[in-house]
Amino acid sequence: MAKLSPALKQATPVVVDHALGSWIYGTDGIGYLDFTTGIGVTSTGHCHPKVVEAAREQVGKIIHAQYTTVMHTPLLELTEKLGEVLPAGLDSVFYANSGSEAVEAAIRLARMATGRPNIVVFQGGFHGRTVAAASLTTAGTKFSAGFSPLMSGVHMAPFPYAYRYGLDETAAVEFALRELDYLFKTRTAPNDTAALLIEPALGDGGYLPTPPTFMEGLRERADQYGIKLIFDEVQAGVGRTGKFWGHQHSTATPDILITAKGIASGFPISAIGASTETMSKAWPGSQGGTYGGNAVAAAAGVATLDVVEKEGLVENARARGEQLQAGLKSVQERFPVIGDVRGLGLMQGIEFTAANGNPDADTAAAVQQETTRQQLLTLTCGPAGNVVRLIPALVVTEDEITLGVERFEAAVAAVVAAVAVGTS
Repeated sequence: MAKLSPALKQATPVVVDHALGSWIYGTDGIGYLDFTTGIGVTSTGHCHPKVVEAAREQVGKIIHAQYTTVMHTPLLELTEKLGEVLPAGLDSVFYANSGSEAVEAAIRLARMATGRPNIVVFQGGFHGRTVAAASLTTAGTKFSAGFSPLMSGVHMAPFPYAYRYGLDETAAVEFALRELDYLFKTRTAPNDTAALLIEPALGDGGYLPTPPTFMEGLRERADQYGIKLIFDEVQAGVGRTGKFWGHQHSTATPDILITAKGIASGFPISAIGASTETMSKAWPGSQGGTYGGNAVAAAAGVATLDVVEKEGLVENARARGEQLQAGLKSVQERFPVIGDVRGLGLMQGIEFTAANGNPDADTAAAVQQETTRQQLLTLTCGPAGNVVRLIPALVVTEDEITLGVERFEAAVAAVVAAVAVGTS
């Protein structure tokens, strides 16, 4: 009898029977408020009727039409709709299946467009698990350990993680930009540097919003040295942060943008956007893939973007995100074990810190498990595993946020009480 790989660890014991909106219903008959959304994927909620209808209709027409062999209508429609929301000047799109594939396509394009070898990433970034993407990932050694050698030409600079450094945001940004400039003097000369790659809000690295002034500082240096600025919007994009793109909290714009996850409400599709001038510098044969731009996924993407626009989900993410953060900060006031609450929109992180200031991964893990018992699904993240992340669907309601905060607080209270009993 075949079994799933033992390397796969399930965050909750839930086996899904069906799901709708913000709710997952297990085979145990219990309804769980889902604040994981497939790690930020089911942007329009589970089984949004318009997305289901679009996918069902497309399955009856054609399931797979390889888009370098024959073109299909859903991909043309998706490209047109993406063109309405992509930053100005990014008028050319390449499609793949996953975030990792899109990341690799983006760095390949940057190297080809500039003729330079090196990529600068920022500490705590997550860009995927395939070999090149894992080589770019610094959110934890578990993503890149055990299969060296990794891809060469990758250099890491500090991320302005103000809470970790014990600095205010301004000082953290100034420090990180100084260190980037020092990196250009000591490790990768600007004329050897093809790209700066950053998430507008760190995902697996701890749900840390990237300060706008840092993004703008990267844009200045990219312009100064002719370096491509790549924004990895795989998790932060498509309304997640209360703006359509996470980088729109700053004035900085990318040369290459990467998107996936929430763009098709759970169907596997990813893309990079760039200017036609930049995209035309890709070498023949460097872009392609059997399943990229799948017809059913593209149809779901068209429906997703339509729902996001017509149902005002970006604005809902902003408003419900403010409500969620306010509720979490209120919980923080009552439980000192919570060291920091931060996030943008419906991408909120709660960092657990021990009394001595060290990361408290044990409490974070216990809270994550207890939330499931409270019928709220959550995940952990961060290099030390001490951050609980909350990722509701963009369709989440005011009442569901209130309920989610209540269940989260109950989980924290239960864990803190259990610790107190155990140490008494």
